[in-house]
Amino acid sequence: MALPNPGMKIDIEHTAMVIIDPQNDFLSPAGVTWGVVGESVTENNTVENIDRLFRTAKEIGLTVFVSPHYYYPADHGWQFEGTLEALMHNIGMFDRKGPLSLEGFKGSGADWLERYKTYIEDGATVVVSPHKVYGPESNDLVLQLRKRNIGKVILAGMSANLCVESHMRELLEQGFEVAVVKDATAAAKLPEGDGYAAAMINFRYLANTVWTTSEAEKAIRSSRRALKPAA
Repeated sequence: MALPNPGMKIDIEHTAMVIIDPQNDFLSPAGVTWGVVGESVTENNTVENIDRLFRTAKEIGLTVFVSPHYYYPADHGWQFEGTLEALMHNIGMFDRKGPLSLEGFKGSGADWLERYKTYIEDGATVVVSPHKVYGPESNDLVLQLRKRNIGKVILAGMSANLCVESHMRELLEQGFEVAVVKDATAAAKLPEGDGYAAAMINFRYLANTVWTTSEAEKAIRSSRRALKPAA
């Protein structure tokens, strides 16, 4: 290989899993983006692989964070937007009635994929404040990680070349070690290019390591075994 693979050794007390945007608008066939992300989600078995990561983390006791994407009515008053910000606002992606209201939330595009609710709503998962563009600069993810002495992050979710890559970049800049799970994400395929293919290049160039879901599961389970006292 031309590039080294530094790897990341999981210390279960100081490592967290961060799942980005596990929401209907990205991962459900009824979601507003399915027409452009559905092929990639299906090819990568993304929905099932995110489920496997949630399940493994919960079984082993690894702390799980969710970084969601919500838009409230006030966000539609923005006076300028980037390309995909404009698209998301135009199609009502991640829309909620307001920050203090759950009216119409259940089953909406902003809601969690139904199969993930048992993991996210267990009282242990940390759901941070919503990010508003792509990265965690506009939410409290980094604060919540720091307050728990987390220095290593296993990153997955949606979408690969937007929110996942932006979270990866910011977390690296903030001094975290980051492993990206490449088949627990997906991205839009458009005439302008394949977002998933673009992200895979940058993940490999920047992350401490890039795992498959099976590799991530093995690393998580191995960390738990390492904590057990010798017989």
